Amino acid sequence: MSRIRVLIVDDEALARDTLRLLLNEQHDMEVVGEAMDGLAAVEAIRKLRPDLVFLDIQMPGLSGLEVVEEIGVDAMPYVVFATAYNEYALKAFDASAIDYIVKPFSDERFEATLERVRRLMGQQRSADLEGRLRELLGTSDRPSRFLVRERGSIRFVDVADVHWVEAAGDYVVLHTGGDDHLIRETMAGMEEKLDPDMFVRIHRSTIVRMTFIREIKPFFHGDYVVYLKDGTELKLSRRYWPQVETRLGS
Repeated sequence: MSRIRVLIVDDEALARDTLRLLLNEQHDMEVVGEAMDGLAAVEAIRKLRPDLVFLDIQMPGLSGLEVVEEIGVDAMPYVVFATAYNEYALKAFDASAIDYIVKPFSDERFEATLERVRRLMGQQRSADLEGRLRELLGTSDRPSRFLVRERGSIRFVDVADVHWVEAAGDYVVLHTGGDDHLIRETMAGMEEKLDPDMFVRIHRSTIVRMTFIREIKPFFHGDYVVYLKDGTELKLSRRYWPQVETRLGS
């Protein structure tokens, strides 16, 4: 059996050192990297693709749960949450698919966590793991907000504030009425993440919140013009007209 590749994420150096020493004693564990905040954790997970992440809850930049949200449940490795919270606050984490350790933890508790990890790693990744992570996030498959990096800072844009979405190469622009926010995502990815009861795709490069549409008028060659409540005019291609007509008429 190949060794389990582990990433340690904690903003406290002592906590990282403790985990590294304990994991180095395990013949089937290999520490492949460390991160000291949430943003570094996201980069490390995407770059190193570890099998397992020991993930602190409270960190600068992004919390542990926000790291999971940013990576995406489908792409997230197995997670052991490490936290200083009291155990009663972590009952939701005590699931068969993932585990937690409360700092400071005993050797016995750490060994029990590793045994749970080994048992799960020996099984095929199941939908239960993804379900548990979504339960921890308190979300469905679709996010309630988007993470935006702007000039070295991090901010969140609520989905409820998004009026329409525009393609921009390897990115998309979230138009919220006054502010535009650039995030790295595809239009296909956005279409999957946005609630189809609220948003509709009107063009290969445009998705619109249906309640923000003021009027639709015919254009040329089967195309249409969509007028938004703020005066924005967008093209509705004939390819997408059938689904727009169905959704708006339902």
